[in-house]
Formats: sequence, structure tokens, C-alpha cells
Amino acid sequence: MFKLLVTGSNGQLGRAVNKLYEGNKEIELVNTDVAELDITNLEQTLEFVEQVKPYAIINCAAHTGVDACETDIDNAYKINALGPRNLSIAASKVGAKMVQISTDYVFSGDADKPYTEFDEPAPQGVYGKSKLAGELFVKQFADKFFIIRTAWLYGDGKNFVKTMLRLAETNDKVRVVSDQYGSPTSTKELAKIIDKLLWTENYGTYHGTCEGSCSWADFAKEIFRLAGKNTEVDYITTAEYPTPAKRPAYSVLEKFMLKLTVGYEPADWHDAIAEYIAEL
Repeated sequence: MFKLLVTGSNGQLGRAVNKLYEGNKEIELVNTDVAELDITNLEQTLEFVEQVKPYAIINCAAHTGVDACETDIDNAYKINALGPRNLSIAASKVGAKMVQISTDYVFSGDADKPYTEFDEPAPQGVYGKSKLAGELFVKQFADKFFIIRTAWLYGDGKNFVKTMLRLAETNDKVRVVSDQYGSPTSTKELAKIIDKLLWTENYGTYHGTCEGSCSWADFAKEIFRLAGKNTEVDYITTAEYPTPAKRPAYSVLEKFMLKLTVGYEPADWHDAIAEYIAEL
């Protein structure tokens, strides 16, 4: 029996991990959210992990409010940097593997070709900087770790797809940014990527997104098409939709390490979103 400690289990990814291992007799999931475990508290984290003695810790907990992070700086660093540090220290103590979920926001977004795992991070905002600090702590304190950078996530919870479908209920036309490019990724696909790595010793940093890329506006258009909505997409620029935090203009991630080590090729984003909308 393998015990997996899942933090942030009520979030989109936490739920997807639970769904993936549902009914698996070999795996016992120990689900925690902030009520059960405060990962920003080292003593509490050490005590909890010592008690559970998991095979691996899958850290799905994060402060993901990109704009909110710009002003809520202390909490951003507590959750996104100190949390992974504390879990890594605890993981090493009990010999557990550490899975840390990171983000495309660790890059500047100025590239003109997909970022590989070997490109130099240069985060532009507090969210990206705090997540990069979390990566560095994991490398420093975890003996056995997988850092998986992902992007544009959607699953069971609040996300861009559901926002678009909600807007389509009452709007004939929706304004969506067309000059930011990335890879829409389902939590179902990311959970599979975690599973492909978890049982190996291919430790290191990975990119974990669906294949292919598009702009937010193109993504919205595809969502409406699949959902049978007649809502039009008004293509606008980032300048026309200012936000407190700077978004990466181009943050497509190349899955170089994933293909090189475990030979896994994630689903194309078109297929993943089609499946998601069919399930909705």
C-alpha cells in the first residue's frame, strides 16, 4: 500500500489526483487542505508528515490569485515558497518523494519559441517570483523531487472555461485577449503526468502541459464551438485589458524532459478540452 499525501486537495488539481486514483487498492490518499494542515507552519508540517509517513507528497496547494499576489505579498511567499520548503524538509526526514507544482509564470514571457526546462527563469510578478522561490527551496531541501511547471489549468473548480461558458449565457459577444499565448491544460492530463513520473526515479524539473498552443481568444472560440454557443469572440490586446499583474505574452512550455525520460506525450489541448466539455 502506497500512501500519498495530497495538499490543497480541494483545489482543481487535488480533485483530479483523487479521481485518477479512485478505487485503486494499492494507493491510500491522505487528503489535506488548510483546515487539516497549515503547510506554512514548519513544526505542524513536520509532525503531520512524521505521523503519515507517506511514499510521496503531492503539493497542490498554492496562492494562485495572480493579481492578488501583487498586494498580498507575504501570503504569496508563505504559501508558494515557505510551504514547499516545509514539505520538502519533512519529505526528506521520512524519505518521501516530493512533487511540487510550479508555473509558466517563472518565465518572462518574452520568448518566440517554447521554453524548455533548461531556459533561465525570469519571473515578472510576485506570483511568478514566489513560485520560483518555492522551486529553489524544493531543490535545496528535498532529496527526491519532481518539480512540474504547468499552465492555463482547468478542471473541477473555478477556471477560464467555466467563466467563458457563464459569460456566453448572457452575452452575444465576449472580449478576450488575443496576444497572450500558452497551452490550455486539463487537470486530468496533469494528474496523468504526475503519475507517469511518481513511480520512477527520474527526479528533476519538468514541464507538464497539454501539447500545442493558442491565444486566450482562440481558446475561448474553441470553447464556444464545442459547447454549441453562438457567442462571438472580440479579439483585444493586453493593453486594452490592463491587470495589476503583468501576464507573460508567450509562455508555451516544451515538454522536453518528459519525452526524454518517461517517453510520455501529453494529449493535444484540442482533444483535452473537447473531452472536458463533453463531460460537463
